[in-house]
Amino acid sequence: MPTYLSFYTLTDQGAKTIKDAPGRLEAASKAAERMGGKVLGIYVCQSGEYDYVSISEMPSDEAVKVFTMALEALGNVKVKGTKAYTRAEFADLVAKLP
Repeated sequence: MPTYLSFYTLTDQGAKTIKDAPGRLEAASKAAERMGGKVLGIYVCQSGEYDYVSISEMPSDEAVKVFTMALEALGNVKVKGTKAYTRAEFADLVAKLP
């Protein structure tokens, strides 16, 4: 299953309700599972551009986009993300270079 890195920034609403954040993180993990994915890890960042970072597996690019839109629609976070490739997948891509 493809792996994705997601970078989360709290909105004003999310910051004001930070005490609810642990429950929201758990709910997000369960939502990913209902969509056929799996959150491998969620990390809270000490400081900087992002408040949370997650590593997840999702069945497709479309599934991760739907998941991201659903999270953003709740109003607590804005999400940026990227597909991640393993070293083996990267080697396969490099092997296809002309």
